Amino acid sequence: MELSKILNRHRVTVDVNLTSKKSVLETLAGMLSSAEPTLSSKTVFDCLLARERLGTTGLGGGTAIPHGRIASNGKSIGAFIRTVEPIDFDAVDNVRVDIFFALCVPEEATNEHLVLLSELAANFSNSEFVDKLRHSSSSIEIYELLIGERLINQPAERYRS
Repeated sequence: MELSKILNRHRVTVDVNLTSKKSVLETLAGMLSSAEPTLSSKTVFDCLLARERLGTTGLGGGTAIPHGRIASNGKSIGAFIRTVEPIDFDAVDNVRVDIFFALCVPEEATNEHLVLLSELAANFSNSEFVDKLRHSSSSIEIYELLIGERLINQPAERYRS
């Protein structure tokens, strides 16, 4: 699945000043729930937190992919944040995390969930790609990197979703 189908530029935020795992999950939950009127921020937060309790989603190298399955209208939703300072996220390599991509998929989307996670994990394990995310100066640049397209100088209607 293309990330452009689950992510829009309004759910990509850079230089967020967060200091704890809980605050990161709360922020991501708010961003994810904004994409679907039937989802509450608390429901999404509880889903992400429940998954974290099973084991960390911190991949290593300063990246994490908090995720979970949730009752929704059948669509997957993504959100990205880059924090100002890396935080302790219990990553597998004990490196503090500053790059987060959150993903919510419908409860019944087992295969889709695995494919998305696999694609995200591959990208976020690529140190060159992660370095570009860290050094991008704006959320639009990061959005372009994530979806694999250059959108600057494209018509404004291209950004609507």
